[in-house]
Amino acid sequence: MATWDDVRRIALALPESSEATSYGQPAWKVRGKTFVWDRSERTDDPSPVLGARVADEGAKAALIADDPGVYFTIPHFDGYAAVLVRLDAIPLDELTELITEAWLLRAPKRVAAAYACAHGIERSPT
Repeated sequence: MATWDDVRRIALALPESSEATSYGQPAWKVRGKTFVWDRSERTDDPSPVLGARVADEGAKAALIADDPGVYFTIPHFDGYAAVLVRLDAIPLDELTELITEAWLLRAPKRVAAAYACAHGIERSPT
């Protein structure tokens, strides 16, 4: 079971990341661009809920189809490349991968490329 402390630790370990707030809730950004955020107060789900950027609607649909107990969405996010995550249901290694991927999508290209290269992460050209 992941916690907000895990989210904070993972997000802030990524280059140029910072913690801020969005709509009064914690959010993690890279150079001012949000990549994950606390969505708990704005959903009807009883679990702590993390919002995370994803590459596109296809990636969101794949995550939800693969594990609907962890990943979900709400109508507010229709057409938006973000997925909601039940923190109390996601394994820590999967959370780390999700946050890192969200960061890679929002980080400046050179920063993301350097990080990916240093960590052996294969990236498709965009």
